[in-house]
Amino acid sequence: MRRLFGSVRARATIGATLVVAVALVAAGAAVLLSLRSNLIDQAGTKAERTARNIAAQLASGRPYDRLDLDDETPVQVVDESGTLVAASEDLERISGTGTAQVTPSPPRPGPTSGDDDDDDDDVSLEPGEIDPDTDFTDGSATIDGTTEDYRFATVRVKAGDGGRLTVTAGGSLDAEQSAVNTATTVMLIGFPLLIGVVAAVTWLVTRRAMRPVEGIRSELAAITASQDLARRVPEPATHDEVARLARTTNETLTALEASVERQRRFVADASHELRSPIASLRTQLEVAAAHPEFLDLDGAVADTVRLQHLAADLLLLARLDAGERPTEGRVELAALAEEEAEGRAGVTVGAHAPVEVAGSRGQLGRVLANLLNNAGRHARSAITVTVRREGEWAVVQVADDGDGVPEADRERIFERFVRLDEARSRDDGGAGLGLAIARDVAERHGGTLTVGDAPEGGALFELRLPSAA
Repeated sequence: MRRLFGSVRARATIGATLVVAVALVAAGAAVLLSLRSNLIDQAGTKAERTARNIAAQLASGRPYDRLDLDDETPVQVVDESGTLVAASEDLERISGTGTAQVTPSPPRPGPTSGDDDDDDDDVSLEPGEIDPDTDFTDGSATIDGTTEDYRFATVRVKAGDGGRLTVTAGGSLDAEQSAVNTATTVMLIGFPLLIGVVAAVTWLVTRRAMRPVEGIRSELAAITASQDLARRVPEPATHDEVARLARTTNETLTALEASVERQRRFVADASHELRSPIASLRTQLEVAAAHPEFLDLDGAVADTVRLQHLAADLLLLARLDAGERPTEGRVELAALAEEEAEGRAGVTVGAHAPVEVAGSRGQLGRVLANLLNNAGRHARSAITVTVRREGEWAVVQVADDGDGVPEADRERIFERFVRLDEARSRDDGGAGLGLAIARDVAERHGGTLTVGDAPEGGALFELRLPSAA
C-alpha cells in the first residue's frame, strides 16, 4: 500500500481527483446559490406584482370586501392601526409578515381616513398614491390545509379617501425548493461518477506516460547489476521530458563508460610504468646483496628518484581527477619563470612587466617545469620563455629550436602516457605525464595550454591564464 501511494502515478491521480472534486464542489455551490437566488427573485417579483395589483384596487377606492384576491396566494391588508382588514379567503396561518392575523375585522364601508402627519412613512404619499418602495421578507403560510414557504412583498398605499394601508402578498418558494433539491440530487449522484471517471482516466493516462520511465528504471537497475556500462536505456520516439531524460541518461552512461575506461587505462599504464623502475631497483638491490662489489649506487639512486617523480605525478593527477581546486593566492609569473629557468642551460626568460595570476604557486610552477623539461628534451640549443599580458589574459610562451610537433599529434601529446618517440628510452623521454599534468592544471586555473610552431622552427607551447584583478 505504501509503495502504491508512493508512486508518481498514484500521486498524480490523487492530485487530479482532488482538484476536480474541489472544482466541482465550488461550481456546484455557485450554481445552487445562483439558482436559488434567481428563483427567490422570481417569487419576489410575483409577490410584488400581486401586492401592487391589490394596492391599485385600494387606491381606486374599492371596498375591502370587493377586492379581487387570489385564493392560492396569501394576502393581507392592514390599516394604519395594525388591524387586518382584508385577507385571502382560505388563509389559515401566516408568519414573517409582521402580523399573524388571518381573519379580517368585520367589514366596514371603506377605508378610514387618518392624520397624514402621524406617520412619517406616508408623508410623501398623496391620496390614491402607491409607495414605489417594496419591502421583502421570508416566511410561511397555510392555505386550505397546505403549508408552504413564501417570499412576501409589502407595499404601502394611501387610499382615495386618505386612509393608510399596508398590502402584503406572497410568492410561493415551492418551485425554488424543488429545483434546488433536484439540482442537489443530480450533483450528489453525478459528481461522484464524474470524479471516478476523472480518477480512472488520470490513472490510465499516467500509467501510459510513466511506462517509458519504468523502462528506463529497469534498464538502469540491470546495468547496475551487470556493471555493463556499454548498455543503454531505451529512448522513446516522442519529444517530451521523458525522451529528454532517456537521452540525458544515455549521455551520462556514455561519459561514465569513457571515464571508467580512461581510469582502467590509467591504472594499467601506471602499473606498467611503475613496474620498470621497481624491477630495475629490485634487481640492483638483489645483485648488491649477493655481490656488494657490483652495487650500482648511482643507478639505484636514479631509479629511486624516477620512481619518486612518477609517484608524485600520479598523485597529482589523482587529485586533479578528484576535482581538487587550486589554493587561492597571487602568483607573479615572470618571477616564477625566472625561478624555474634558473640552472637550466640555454634558457632565456623575457618579461615586459610583472604579470600576476590567481592560483596555486606550486601547481603553476609544476606547469612551467614540465614545459621546460619537455623543451629541454627536444631543443637543439636554445629555449625561450616569454611572459606578457594580453588584455585580461596572462600569456606564457615556451619555444624551442627543435623539430617541433607534427600538426596531427598536437592534441595527442596532451594525453596521459603518450610519447611520440616510442623508441626513446623512458629515462630520456619520461613517462608521458608531464604535458597531461600541465594542461589539467591550466584548465583547473581557468586557462588553456596549446602547442604550435615556434619562429625558430621548433615547438611553441602557449599557456593562457586569467590575470589577477
